[in-house]
Amino acid sequence: MNRTQRDRYPNFINGQWVQSEKCFQNRNPADNTLLGSVSEAGRAEVDAAVQAARAALDGPWSKMTTARRAELLHAVADGIMARFDEFVAAEIADTGKPYHLASHLDIPRGAANFKIFADVVKNVPAESFEMATPDGGQAINYAVRSPKGVIGVICPWNLPLLLMTWKVGPALACGNTVVVKPSEETPATATLLAEVMNAVGIPPGVYNVVHGFGKDSAGEFLTADAGVDAITFTGETGTGEAIMAAAARGIRAVSMELGGKNAGIVFADCDFDKAVAGIARAAFDNSGQVCLGTERVYVQRPIFERFVAALKDKAESLRLGDPLAEGTSFGPLVSLEHRRKVLSYYARAVGDGATVVTGGGVPDMPGALGEGAWVQPTIWTGLPESSAVIREEIFGPCCHIAPFDTEEEAAALANDTQYGLATTIWTRDIGTAHRMAGAIKVGICWINSWFLRDLRTAFGGAKQSGIGREGGVHSLEFYTELKNVCVKL
Repeated sequence: MNRTQRDRYPNFINGQWVQSEKCFQNRNPADNTLLGSVSEAGRAEVDAAVQAARAALDGPWSKMTTARRAELLHAVADGIMARFDEFVAAEIADTGKPYHLASHLDIPRGAANFKIFADVVKNVPAESFEMATPDGGQAINYAVRSPKGVIGVICPWNLPLLLMTWKVGPALACGNTVVVKPSEETPATATLLAEVMNAVGIPPGVYNVVHGFGKDSAGEFLTADAGVDAITFTGETGTGEAIMAAAARGIRAVSMELGGKNAGIVFADCDFDKAVAGIARAAFDNSGQVCLGTERVYVQRPIFERFVAALKDKAESLRLGDPLAEGTSFGPLVSLEHRRKVLSYYARAVGDGATVVTGGGVPDMPGALGEGAWVQPTIWTGLPESSAVIREEIFGPCCHIAPFDTEEEAAALANDTQYGLATTIWTRDIGTAHRMAGAIKVGICWINSWFLRDLRTAFGGAKQSGIGREGGVHSLEFYTELKNVCVKL
């Protein structure tokens, strides 16, 4: 089956395309046109995928040399890039994001994840220690890494290929096999990747894809399957709690990157233009649908009014339009359902007394785009910190801006949340930067930057923003079991 026909999205199990009795529609969020029919995996299909992954794990894949697995994963990356235009088109159709984002971030970074983690696994040493024994002799202890097993990979819809391969890349490099459940909103690139896997010679059962929803569907069936040894998930915190409950049966490992309500902190001594540009990206890139995005902005009082005006200008300069059109810098939300959620917060902000600096509604889009999931980039001021708009993750192109006076006040405001994923701090004072980085309880802290990533570094959240870390050797810690071997000499 050629997935480039883009009219059907079957499951991919043991190297074969598998249709299901139940199907659901996949629609383009830019204009709500029908993209195709997606096979919804039932319990039988999920079980078959897990069994195929187990057979591949016990068969050729985990027994393959690390060097050979690395060669195949490099070939997967090259296979994605050889079909670059197809992957970009599929990602844009599913998400509605502008071409420049899909072509410069999602697809190249998604492909690169296979090479990065293949190389990490090849080059990371294990520990060894010599010790004296009670009888006056010696012993040597050395560590051996082995695959954790069958990994259930549950992916989000905001960066579908990138965040999926961020998990699949290290999992496969370590010798595991995977069953991937992409978001029901964005099935295309995970399915298209299956063609690449077959083409480059990845053994059947190593990479499997099951489509569906969460509760009473593929997501729940996958996390409840006793044949799954570990589960990795990126998404909202409530779903993470349900997955943790499922993983408790059988005491299976979980790695989770969950919700956030990230704060941006702008000091009066910042490079003003760079701070405005950085916060604009953090609030509005990918239509605000970025887990690391900034929905709370705190600006030191001397530059507060000036900063609000400048960020308003940035928001109003965004160019809404056909995601494939040159110059489009702002796309729709992922679905009409998600738009209803975001608009409910837009209404709540007004109800709680916000001043709407810009936006706050639905833009007037021309022609067929009028049927899409569009909202305006939005800025508010004047809300109390108790407002749900300040407390809850919206995941839309919006932010609230409030003034602060001191470092201590800014840190307290930033930390006053159940989440702890990321923050971005803008200051020219190196002391202020280091003090604030230490004070704010998050997994990722950017100074005078945002979304700048060295993929060797730890990635993850604190508090209710997640469990565990990904990136570089930190991914290896989750995807392998570390065994100590003690040899008496």
